[in-house]
Amino acid sequence: MLQDITAQITYSGSFPYLATFLGVTSVAGTIGWRWWKQKNTYKSLQSLPSPPKHWLLGNLPQILAAVKQKKLFRQFFDWSQQLGPMYVIWNGSYPVVILSKPKVIEDTIINGMKDGSLIRSERLRKAWNDISGPILIGETGTEWQWRRKVWNPEFSSSSLSKYGEIIIQACKQVIETLKEAAPPKEVQVDPLFVELTMRVISCLVLGIPVDRNSTTNEGPPLDVPKVYEAMSILGYRFLRQATGEKIWMKYLPTKNSRDYWAARRYLEEFLTPRVDLALQMKDQNQTDLPQVNPLFQESMLVKIAAKEPKYNRETLIAESVELLIAGTDTTAHTLSFAVGELSLNPRVFQQARDIVDQAWKNFGGINTESLKELAYIRAILKETLRLYSVASGSTSLEAQRDTVIEGKIIPRGTRISWSMLAAGRDPEVYTNPEEFLPERWLDKSKETTSLPMIDFGSGPHRCLGEHLSMLEGTMMLGLLLCYFDWELVNGRSSLEQLQQNLLIYPSDKMPVRFRLRNLPSHA
Repeated sequence: MLQDITAQITYSGSFPYLATFLGVTSVAGTIGWRWWKQKNTYKSLQSLPSPPKHWLLGNLPQILAAVKQKKLFRQFFDWSQQLGPMYVIWNGSYPVVILSKPKVIEDTIINGMKDGSLIRSERLRKAWNDISGPILIGETGTEWQWRRKVWNPEFSSSSLSKYGEIIIQACKQVIETLKEAAPPKEVQVDPLFVELTMRVISCLVLGIPVDRNSTTNEGPPLDVPKVYEAMSILGYRFLRQATGEKIWMKYLPTKNSRDYWAARRYLEEFLTPRVDLALQMKDQNQTDLPQVNPLFQESMLVKIAAKEPKYNRETLIAESVELLIAGTDTTAHTLSFAVGELSLNPRVFQQARDIVDQAWKNFGGINTESLKELAYIRAILKETLRLYSVASGSTSLEAQRDTVIEGKIIPRGTRISWSMLAAGRDPEVYTNPEEFLPERWLDKSKETTSLPMIDFGSGPHRCLGEHLSMLEGTMMLGLLLCYFDWELVNGRSSLEQLQQNLLIYPSDKMPVRFRLRNLPSHA
């Protein structure tokens, strides 16, 4: 019968229609087979709650819309509130399991990455490595291990202690800026903290002095606004790519593509002279050149180039970009949110100020010696991270084999992500979760000593810069409390109107009115 029909179509001069018919049938069959295979592979996830989805695209339209609006973190949080602590979203036909229980997130990360059942998802690794080149956070297995082993000592608490004076110097520059502005001028503190943290990480990694007025000969000067704009463009592109944008789209003649290539070129031009000099010093076995700034000679870049032969120009530039991004926004935005919460919580503000004044009196200032007295300030930073986890919704893992989470079978190939914003507000873990209570991190009772603090990650992949972030944040908050009273210009809306580039930040840049306080005699 089919032969007769084929012959009739061919005889009537309609062979192209037959080819089209067979082609459409073949494509439809392939799509149908893939749909059937996907449905059966991820059958165990069908019982998990899920947001309403498009029959073909899944939840991708909602995800991409949230990214465009810079509200991805909010979308994950809202879904967590609606669907519960474990649900599934669909990126087309591929599932992403979202978690929002702190202990479940912590155990999943630690156990999964320890036994190899979970690794950073391939899409995420490609997105990280496409920012500028292969980097630590974009690798897995042995490629990740040797990089982590090289950088770990540089960011240990003992190594960072020698940078205490540099950090204090950078913080005091912020204080002088605020003194000039107060009163009654309003100051957007988020850009001010961005400058602080970028100057510190640039000094540690690249040997650039934190003093705004100092210049060196190793490379172009640090232009904070331009470097930050370039970093923001790369970070936003990463988020778009991690949630569905294809790598090849950077070659399209669009504004996003032009901005990406311009930002990448700018950062490479900024970093290349310093990277080349570090490699030259390594090749010539010279680490003490009279014409080279001593800060550069002691920089992490020079040390890493000298001791790790696997690093070359491309990978050192890429790794430097990664560290600049990671070492700037995270701490800067956290400081902004901490300043906002202190303004709205007079009891916490006064308790923190009393502790800072006493530490200043005992140790002659806010310095490395007084840090041990400032546990309450560190608790303020932890409480800020609980409520405003700046990295919420920006990372994920992928199951390498079938695994079990909370009694649910998670098939191989499933991506696993989490809403830190929802986890930080879990009422079963944090009493009065909407209240700003730093004391919860100092309570020695059995119920609170095991509170999960997972904003820096968990296990061997825990954030490389955790100690640096807490050191900067503690010193900066301590000095602010000593010198100023302040109030938010826009009130609580500064803490509610948030956006996400790569990380979460206050959309109004946190405008604050500072008043120089009547300083105690010891200050």
